[in-house]
Amino acid sequence: MDVAPQESSTQFLSLEESAKVDAALLSSSEKFLTRLTISSLKLLKYIAQEYSVAIEDLTTQQLIEWFEKDSKIRREQGIEAAYLKW
Repeated sequence: MDVAPQESSTQFLSLEESAKVDAALLSSSEKFLTRLTISSLKLLKYIAQEYSVAIEDLTTQQLIEWFEKDSKIRREQGIEAAYLKW
């Protein structure tokens, strides 16, 4: 049985994480970068799992290929079939 790549309830930044960032003594731009970094870490963990490698072993080429694959899925099957929902 195929499982959807990402359930619609999956978020890259939880409400708790977002609240922690909001409470941090950071400027608005620093909070944005912090949210982006947390979200990126979660995405990198997912991509590394897909390639069965440690995050630190991911290559630039693997990241590019993964984004190309997800983009192709979005174009051919629709946004709900892709992992990234944008």
